[in-house]
Amino acid sequence: MNSSELKAIQEPLKQKYKSEPGSAIITLKAKSRLGEGVTCKIETGKAMVEAGLHPATGGDGLSACSGDMLLEALAACAGVTLNAVATAIDFPIKDASIYVEGDLDFRGTLSVDREAPVGFKNIRLRFDLDTDADAERIEKLIKLTERYCVVLQTLSKGVEVAVMVSH
Repeated sequence: MNSSELKAIQEPLKQKYKSEPGSAIITLKAKSRLGEGVTCKIETGKAMVEAGLHPATGGDGLSACSGDMLLEALAACAGVTLNAVATAIDFPIKDASIYVEGDLDFRGTLSVDREAPVGFKNIRLRFDLDTDADAERIEKLIKLTERYCVVLQTLSKGVEVAVMVSH
């Protein structure tokens, strides 16, 4: 896909969202159901994934870990956004790899130390680009990618999460 093809697809959507702002508010959904042992099945919309405990918390390593899935979601979103931005601004990119790492202290998750945090202490996102573009254009590409990556913005800014129970 080139820049003009992408713009042709996105322009009608942009116009609609400008004239009808409410139509731009879309609710994305995820669903899981308890599985065998200490697992749950995640309906991704494209496939069924079985999630389970990380080996550092007693898992067997055969099921997807939700922490890994969070990092994978960031890597996927950053990659798609990078590709879309590069296309939109005619950035000459031959190839790219996106690496995401996050540090967890499993003492918090396993309730070994009440002072240890539950969740990622920090996350690192790295882009390895194969391009002939100069440093200034690369900086612009990455800034735009950061700005428009939904998962990165959600993680870095935080979001209020409402927890509800029905029974």
